[in-house]
Amino acid sequence: MDVFVLWHIRHARNLDGSPTVHRDDGELMWDEENGDDLKVLGVYSSEHRASDLAQAARLLPGFRDEPDCFMIDTYEVDEDRWTDGFVSIPRAEE
Repeated sequence: MDVFVLWHIRHARNLDGSPTVHRDDGELMWDEENGDDLKVLGVYSSEHRASDLAQAARLLPGFRDEPDCFMIDTYEVDEDRWTDGFVSIPRAEE
């Protein structure tokens, strides 16, 4: 069974005032290390339900500032998605 996860990406503003890049060749882009904020709005039983919420959320404060930054991911229930572990790399002192 598939579920549909609705995400919204709030892009960080560039300190130098240059335009924020939201998409590259139509693909939504983000960089959490540079301050972009990803939010899960919900998990739905159909892509149609996820799309309906995205349409409604486009009218809400914050979301309406970046109305084209919604993404729907499909996940299979009970399927492992991260099977290799991870490492943490400490940040260098600034």
